Amino acid sequence: SGIIPATVAMVLSDVESAGILTLARERRVPARFIAPGKFRTKLDEDAERVFVAALREAQVDLIVLAGFMRVLKGEFLRAFEGRIVNIHPSLLPKCRGLHTHARALKAGDAEAGASVHFVVPELDAGTVLAQARVPVQPADTPELLAQRVLAVEHPLLIATLRCLVTGRVAERHGQLQVDGHPLFSPLRLDCAGELNT
Repeated sequence: SGIIPATVAMVLSDVESAGILTLARERRVPARFIAPGKFRTKLDEDAERVFVAALREAQVDLIVLAGFMRVLKGEFLRAFEGRIVNIHPSLLPKCRGLHTHARALKAGDAEAGASVHFVVPELDAGTVLAQARVPVQPADTPELLAQRVLAVEHPLLIATLRCLVTGRVAERHGQLQVDGHPLFSPLRLDCAGELNT
């Protein structure tokens, strides 16, 4: 749509039936399924090598993980250090990992949400660039909360990517930078879909 001034170089998925592969092919974007290997939560070494080779061949500047439910390690992170972002359905550093909505409810959190962060070897521990907040309602179940968080994930990711590719947002030595100045808390998505301090 042109909202993000960038070109999608390639879409890769570890799920052969992923709808995104069909959508990408319909738009003439190179798209490929790569089998993840023998592990449930991470790529095995062979799969990692294939992913890295495909991304290098496509000469990507930025890797966006969206729904990619595997921990990245080793060669993948070394090959693209500082160039991988992920969207996570919690207000990091709270609720790293899985089952975020159930854990937020169990903790009695007043707010939940989503975070876009850089990927580092430690799970969901990279610099958080931006967040969108959702109030927790008294009648919430993990499923209801997940639906409301998902509704803010897409605009959050789009707004964050727009800021990243235009150079407004960066990370230097673990510190979030906005327009060249340090920011000590993540940007926040407002109701108009814009990021603010």
